[in-house]
Amino acid sequence: MAAVARLSLNQATIKRATVAEAVEGCARHGIESIGLWREPVADHGLDRTAKLVADAGLRVSSLCRGGFLTAVDNRAALDDNRRAIDEAAALRTDVLVMVVGGVQPDKDLVGARQRVADAIAELSVYAGEAGVTLALEPMHPVFCADRGVLSTLSQALDLAEQNSSVGVVVDALHVWWDPDLDAQIVRAGPHIASYQVCDWLTPVPADVLLGRGYPGDGDIDLDRLTRHVAATGYAGDVEVEIFNAAIWAADFDEVIERVKRGYHDVVEPAL
Repeated sequence: MAAVARLSLNQATIKRATVAEAVEGCARHGIESIGLWREPVADHGLDRTAKLVADAGLRVSSLCRGGFLTAVDNRAALDDNRRAIDEAAALRTDVLVMVVGGVQPDKDLVGARQRVADAIAELSVYAGEAGVTLALEPMHPVFCADRGVLSTLSQALDLAEQNSSVGVVVDALHVWWDPDLDAQIVRAGPHIASYQVCDWLTPVPADVLLGRGYPGDGDIDLDRLTRHVAATGYAGDVEVEIFNAAIWAADFDEVIERVKRGYHDVVEPAL
């Protein structure tokens, strides 16, 4: 299959791959962009990764992830997020995906959300100086307890509108269920820093985190969602990010070809 415009392979889709294998796989299959994760980048070396990507003629669509800002004492998290901002800048991406963190043992959801707001306000200044956008990822409510206390696009946009150098991630898996989604995507317009796609599989697996499928294999109307995102003027990369144990166990080349096919058939026509 020929190269597909604007497709980015999020590294998590081929989780077992090293940075070198992921970059080489993208180049081999004509994919011009990759979404990287901090841990494998650290294993490979930050500077080596930046050079590897540049030498392969790829761009980095995003770096994942910063965040986890809900602890009562989050000074260590703030320091780590400043490092993540520096890493994004070194990789020449202006998108740092922020998974803000879940409810802490005190069960104070309101307090956790306020701590996120306070931390984002502080970090946005540092991000702006580095030329990096903090891309807040609202997460499906099922993840509110352990991963993301921002559950709707509206909640993420409230923070993006209050702070410079802060945007949002529209991740199909996390937002497709929202009855107010159409209006919030219109509102999101200039704040969309990243658009991520996969599909929602049913029946949901025991670990709901791993319930993602290839575009077109599940229950999300990706054609409609993509048309709404495109109508805002979003012209950035579209990342395919899949968490699925069976896909992780499969051959990398087979996965990348299947990603390209799903993107070509379901997503690209709507852009």
